Order: sequence, then C-alpha cells, then structure tokens
Amino acid sequence: MRQRGFEIAKGFEDKGINLPVRKTKHSAAYDVEAAEDVTIPVYHPGIKPTLIPTGLKAYCGEDEWYLLANRSSGPKKGFVMANSIGIIDADYYGNESNDGHFMFQYFNFGEKDLEVKKGDVIGQVIFMKYLTVDDDHAEGVRTGGFGSTDKK
Repeated sequence: MRQRGFEIAKGFEDKGINLPVRKTKHSAAYDVEAAEDVTIPVYHPGIKPTLIPTGLKAYCGEDEWYLLANRSSGPKKGFVMANSIGIIDADYYGNESNDGHFMFQYFNFGEKDLEVKKGDVIGQVIFMKYLTVDDDHAEGVRTGGFGSTDKK
C-alpha cells in the first residue's frame, strides 16, 4: 500500500525530472530540483515572488501534509522563500487545476539577478502528520490548486 511519495506532474513526463531524494539516512528532508531554468530578479518593493516549477506532485495520508522549506545555504546567496515555508495539504495531490504540481516561491535579496538552472536543488520537502482539535468539523472539499483555500 502506498503511504507517501513523489510523482512527475502532468506536462512534465518527458522533461527529465528527477524524483527527490534524501542525501543521508538521517536526513529529515528530500532535496527538490528546479524543473527548468529560471531567473530570479533582485528584490525591489512591489516585485512579486518568482515561482520555480518542480515538475512534481506528492501524495501522503489524509492526516498528513508536507512542508516546502528553503535550503540552509539559500539565504547566504540572497535566495529567500517568499512565504517562509510552504504548507501543502494532502488533498492538493491530483487537483483538477494543476494536478498537484507544487512550486517554490522565492525572492532574491542578493545584489544581482540569480540564475537557477534546471536540476539545481532549490528547496526541501518534509512530510509530517497533523492533529485536530476536539470540536473540529471541517467538511470542505478542495476545488482548485495553488491558493485555492483563499478563494470563496
């Protein structure tokens, strides 16, 4: 029985995407690569974060989620996640608007544009369980992909 893992998202099947791996047996996180070349411009007020495609989707248990995190070396290069961390719910997998393709959002606080190349490790994924409170009655159903929980 499948518990959790990574798959190639629709539209990226023949793009040479590598599934994430842990580098050591005690690593908590799976290293994720960029699916294509992306330039992250130097930050200035009003600029939007740059989305870096991964070409990946991930599945996990109904009582799990996964966290997108910056690499520890990222901030030294000016590479900072726009939302600090990304929280991806189990029901994001396979959604109709984007198949569950997850991406990383970055700002560049360096002094020059940052060139990310396909295959560069851009972040990490950590799978986790979550808990609910006694009087939780959530019954909503996901109807979209990225940012869909903010839509009414």
